[in-house]
Amino acid sequence: KTKLILRRSQTAHLVERNPQLQLDPMRVSMHQEEDIIALAQQIQNADKQLKNTTCHKLSVIMDQIKMLQNQAMEILKESNDHRDLHSAACNFTKKPGQIYHLYQRSSGQKYFSMLSPEEWNPPDQKFIGSYRLEFDLSWTPVDKIREQDEKLKWAEQCMQKAMDGGRGSAMAIDFNIKNV
Repeated sequence: KTKLILRRSQTAHLVERNPQLQLDPMRVSMHQEEDIIALAQQIQNADKQLKNTTCHKLSVIMDQIKMLQNQAMEILKESNDHRDLHSAACNFTKKPGQIYHLYQRSSGQKYFSMLSPEEWNPPDQKFIGSYRLEFDLSWTPVDKIREQDEKLKWAEQCMQKAMDGGRGSAMAIDFNIKNV
């Protein structure tokens, strides 16, 4: 057996001789020193390439994990914000699709009104913001309604393509969303 030690963890192995063959073993086993060196270099290069490729793939996964962590944190923050808005005092039944205006009294109490600051300017009360109650009971700030509507329109178009294509059909989704 012929071995060439590359590093501590690697060894280049040559093909073992096959004693059943009727070939001249001396002729088959003759190797030039350059061939063995080239084999060792090829193994080292392959090891480096595999290491670089693996590290690159792992770094892509790490970036995806960070992105997912950030999305999870954003979802938790949004959930807390929605819960706070649902906890605001209100003397009427809120209906999805409608816009409501949040105020804060000098006592600290937050409450919803149907009247905007343009329609009503209560003394000693601070206007906090206007929100649309969505059908999933989340809240969208007025300045983000257009963006939210574009996302919903895109999702509905994807659903329609899937339904039009039938079961099991390939569906191409266009991720080029305008203004989102």
